[in-house]
Amino acid sequence: MDYIPDITFTLQTSLSEKGLGFLGVGGDIDGEFNPTLVVPKGAVVQITLVNGDGMEHDITVPDFDAHSDHVVEKGATTTIVFKADKVGEFAYFCSIPGHRQAGMEGKIVVVEEGAEASAGAEDATGEDIVRDPTDLPPPVGDREPQVVRVDLETKEIVGQLADGTTYTYWTFNGKVPGPMIRVRVGDTVELHLKNDPNSKMTHSIDLHAVTGPGGGAVYTQTPPGEENVFTFKALNPGLYVYHCATPMVAHHIANGMYGLILVEPEGGLPPVDREFYVMQGEIYTQGKTGEKGFQEFSVEKLLAEEPEYLVFNGAAGGLTTEAHAMHANVGETVRIFFGVGGPNMTSSFHVIGEIFDRVYNQASLTSPALTDVQTTLVPPGGATMVEFKLQVPGRYILVDHALSRLEKGLVGFLFADGPDAPEIFKEGPAE
Repeated sequence: MDYIPDITFTLQTSLSEKGLGFLGVGGDIDGEFNPTLVVPKGAVVQITLVNGDGMEHDITVPDFDAHSDHVVEKGATTTIVFKADKVGEFAYFCSIPGHRQAGMEGKIVVVEEGAEASAGAEDATGEDIVRDPTDLPPPVGDREPQVVRVDLETKEIVGQLADGTTYTYWTFNGKVPGPMIRVRVGDTVELHLKNDPNSKMTHSIDLHAVTGPGGGAVYTQTPPGEENVFTFKALNPGLYVYHCATPMVAHHIANGMYGLILVEPEGGLPPVDREFYVMQGEIYTQGKTGEKGFQEFSVEKLLAEEPEYLVFNGAAGGLTTEAHAMHANVGETVRIFFGVGGPNMTSSFHVIGEIFDRVYNQASLTSPALTDVQTTLVPPGGATMVEFKLQVPGRYILVDHALSRLEKGLVGFLFADGPDAPEIFKEGPAE
């Protein structure tokens, strides 16, 4: 059975004056040789093994029937996940003949969970992880292909999920979604992925705009404190999702590791007055919607596809606040780059009180746009580009028209400022 971990550790194989062994990476075990891993009974434990010396290795915990694949090349990774369902001391070791005897062995100590419980009911405050919808690069325009360098850093942050509620997000560059990447067809993209030294997890990136195995994930499995680079050519115009692709992939995505990359067609996109960047995601917490305090990730709810929160740009109601609501003027044409990180729910994207003048279905920028569309379907791992002209002032509400999701935080505001247009919309009967 697959589990989503409650506790994660990263170990790196090492050949030093101490002999063969495992080095702790990140957290309380950072730098420790064959560290003792202490976990509470009942926790789901994930151990990621990084090959640090280029020899063949694995990791096994036979008492919990956990056995990893072999890692042969330096930098390769493998992961085991198991439930610590019994108390005691248990060995973890490398099962390659002779390696355990040479020193590759440590202990896992499973203890009864302490009686002291988290306050939980008290309000909690975390960092603002909401990506402002105006935070996106300018249009590429009509230029020749070039080499574009993109720098991303994965960071694990306790962020504000809702009023009084916090959650540990895994992010690209500290916000949800990750930064919007904007290139043109024919560009060569050199992507640098760095993992913050304070991270507990290995992270990576899979860009749906990439032609090549794993979309970049095979080259970017990056342990804490390290950096990987790969290069790809943008062959197909369109608006594409990117996300972390480190096992368990759904866990990384649900924690906020997704974004969009726009590959503009030759000559660029037609100009508009305003552009916004919005993505939909799901968050699976152990506590129920609205419960205060710090919330842990829920294994069972993810597997059942029953999120407690659905969000635009990372937080419940994140695009309704004064800091992040969208603003435009009557008479302006608005373009929204919209994607679904997921990992599971399809969106029925709709703006209450507006009709999309143009919808680039499935984010195909080279097909004729659909016109006069009320609601458009966007699957997880998919995107769309919509455009509409604002003709009446007021507040327009972004929703998924599976409207029960609004009660779980899935809502955003677009304010249109300008003079009234009674010939289009007014209170009372017609004259």
